[in-house]
Amino acid sequence: MPADVAVAAEALPGSHKPDAILVVSGMHRSFGGLVAVDVERLEVQRGAITALIGPNGAGKTTFFNLLTGFDRPDGGTSVFDGMPMTGLPPHRIARAGMVRTFQLTKALGKMSVLDNMKLAAGHQVGERLLAAPLRRTWLHQEREVEARAVELLEKFGLARLRDDYAATLSGGQRKLLEMARVLMAEPKMVLLDEPMAGVNPALVGSLLEHVRGLRDEGLTVLFVEHDMDVVMGISDWVVCMGEGAVIAEGPPGAVASDEAVIEAYLGTRHARGGDA
Repeated sequence: MPADVAVAAEALPGSHKPDAILVVSGMHRSFGGLVAVDVERLEVQRGAITALIGPNGAGKTTFFNLLTGFDRPDGGTSVFDGMPMTGLPPHRIARAGMVRTFQLTKALGKMSVLDNMKLAAGHQVGERLLAAPLRRTWLHQEREVEARAVELLEKFGLARLRDDYAATLSGGQRKLLEMARVLMAEPKMVLLDEPMAGVNPALVGSLLEHVRGLRDEGLTVLFVEHDMDVVMGISDWVVCMGEGAVIAEGPPGAVASDEAVIEAYLGTRHARGGDA
C-alpha cells in the first residue's frame, strides 16, 4: 500500500486519500491572538509513513496535541478509523488505537525498563481495584504481558537493559524504549514527535529501521521531523505546515521542489539536490 500512496492521491493540500485512517476537518486552535493551528483538511493514508514538516512555530506539535487529546481545539473535528475523536481524553484516544510519543521522552526514570514496558499494556485486570487482591484472576495475563514486553525489548535491542532504571538510559535508548512501549498498547497508528532529536548518530539508523518496521507490520505512522535527509529517505508522503496551516503535501520529491515549501522551510539545498 505505501508504494501506491503517491499515485493514488493528488499532491495538493487536503487531498483525498483512497483509504484514510485519519481525517481532520476545520481544526483550529488559537492562543490569545496567535493562530497556532488552522488545518482546513488533512487525510492520512492507512499503512503509510507520513512526515509532518515545517519551520519552528508552524504548529506541528500543537497539532499532535490536538489529535491525541492533550489539548482541545477551538473548532473542527478529527475522525480516526471511522470514530470521532474530538474532545476525547488522551487515554480513550490511545485505547482507540492512536498512540503517540513525545519530543522529550516520558520514560518513568525510577522504574525498570521492563516495568515501563509492562505499564503500557492496556486492559490489565490486575490494575482494577476489586480484582487486584484476586491474583489468580490476572496472573496468566500478567505473564503474557511480560512475555510480550520481553519480546519487544529484544526486538529493539534493549533486552540486556530490562532490569536497569529507565533514568540510566541514553537519549537514543530512551527513544527506542518509548517506541517499544508504544507497541505494548497494540496501536493502529503511531504518532512520533521528532523521534531522531537528540539521538546519537550511531542509533539513527536503528531507529529508522524500526520506523520502517512499524509500517511493514501494517501500522500507520505520522511523524514530525526536522532532518530532511531522514524525511526524504523514509517517507511515503510528506505534509508541510506553515503558520498553522497545511501549505503543501505530496510525495517527498514533489514537496521538496514545491515553491511554497522552499520559501517557508527548506531553502534551496534539498530542492536543488546540492549544497547551495
